[in-house]
Formats: sequence, structure tokens, C-alpha cells
Amino acid sequence: TAACMVTLYRHIVEAELDVADPVTAEIVKTAENAYRDVQIAFANEVALICEAAGADVWRVRELVNKSPSRNMHLPGAGVGGHCIPKDGWLLAHGAAGAVTPHLIAAARTVNEGMPAHMMVLAEAALLEHIIALADATIALLGYSYLEDSDDTRHSPTAALVPALASRGATVRIHDPWVAEYRQPLQAIVSGCDAAIVMVRHKAYLELDLPTLRGWLRTPVLVDGRHLFTREQAEAAGLTFRAVGLG
Repeated sequence: TAACMVTLYRHIVEAELDVADPVTAEIVKTAENAYRDVQIAFANEVALICEAAGADVWRVRELVNKSPSRNMHLPGAGVGGHCIPKDGWLLAHGAAGAVTPHLIAAARTVNEGMPAHMMVLAEAALLEHIIALADATIALLGYSYLEDSDDTRHSPTAALVPALASRGATVRIHDPWVAEYRQPLQAIVSGCDAAIVMVRHKAYLELDLPTLRGWLRTPVLVDGRHLFTREQAEAAGLTFRAVGLG
């Protein structure tokens, strides 16, 4: 019973326990994650608009969030994890076809499209060096879905790998947290034509850009997690692209 569960959980958690019927509890759980997905999708769509308009989404976000009660989320290279990518669909499925989930579905489309958008940014930067994707070797920095974690469930990088391969690119992967990809960064990046930052790992925040430039065969850096500024990258001699930077 609900009373039994409350008694059990009082031995585990110190927070207030709210009791609800099973349907309400499931809707609360899935709606909370769907809400986050929609918020992230809004940030990603604004980022895409900023790229097209020649604006900086991070400056836009800063000013938007000065307005009371505004909390524009962080745009980025994709949304992963066990819950957010699926919970919107579970919430919609609960309507048993009586409601068409336009907003939830649109948010999923936007967020699922961000890994492929990283490929678009890389392709544009490579063309400045007269290099086609089919002739390029790309280093993907980060494979987990979350910074400083080894959790790879619904990894945005996992979605990007086949997209790049379908265009003929050679793909290398590095992640200091995922055992399969924990090789020395220099060994992965050396000789590559582009590095794409997919995860905001602390190890990448500490990356020295002139050193990265020396490892790369072609000096292209694509930043999907707002680790670097254009000024920092260009000062290191890198051709730079980033989510939300026009």
C-alpha cells in the first residue's frame, strides 16, 4: 500500500514524501523529464537561429535570463541518458491516441537532430580547408552522455558516429571516463582533420589549444559544449565552429 511505501522510504530519504495514485505518479515522473527535454530543445532551437543570424547564443541566453523567472537552458550537442530521451514518449503514450503530442514530439526532433548538426558544423569548417567529409578523419571527444561520467546510455556521440560513417568519414573516439575509449588523447587526435567536443569533461576544459593544434593534421575544432571561445581557438590557429555561434 501507499502507507507501507511511505514507511519504507522514510528509512531511506529525509525529504518530504508526497503520496499520489500510480497514474499521477507516472505522469509526474515522465512530465518532469519531458519538461526538461522541451526546455533544452528551446535552447537548441534558439542556438540554431543565432548561428543563422550571426549572433552568439551565450550572450542571448545571458540577457534572456536577466528577466525575472527566466531560465533558458544550455544548448549543446545532444541530449542523452536513460530517462529524458524516452520519458516524453512514455507520457504521450499514456494518452492512448486521444491526444497528439505536438510540443513533446517537436522537442524530441530538435534534440535528436543536434548530433547531426555537429557534423554540419564540422563539414563547413573542413570546406574552408578544401577537405570533404569523405576524406576526413574526425576525433570525437567524449562518448558518455554526461560530463565526468562513464554512463553511455543514449549517448549523443553514439548517434553521431554512424552519421559521419555514412558520409565516408573515418571516426576516432576518446573519452577519459569510458574504458573502451580511454586511450591517450594525443594518440587519438594526432593526424585528424577535426576534433569535435561532444562532452564537457573536466579533462577537455583543461585542454591546451595550441597543443591540440599541433596534434591535428587540419586545424579544425568544433565545440558542442561551450568549452572555448572563438577568440581562444583562433588565437591558437584553429578554424572554429560552435553550437549557437554565428
